Amino acid sequence: MSALTIEGLKEILNEAAGDDDSFKPGQDILDLPFLELGFDSLALLETVALIKRKHGAAISDDELAYIETPRQLLDKVNGQIAA
Repeated sequence: MSALTIEGLKEILNEAAGDDDSFKPGQDILDLPFLELGFDSLALLETVALIKRKHGAAISDDELAYIETPRQLLDKVNGQIAA
């Protein structure tokens, strides 16, 4: 399985939020907190479910509680994909 990119994550986040253009092209969101981006815990649970379905990487609710930014989520997902 190939690594999840920031662009791929943006697509999944948009899908989870039910929006097709939440992010501006080229917008750097890597280190912005999910809450600042408008994603609450429910949206993140949906995001994680989509990531599991599309990339096979499972993140537990306990792990998700400590993931605050897209960079942290990408690191976690890609670490599982590489393993």
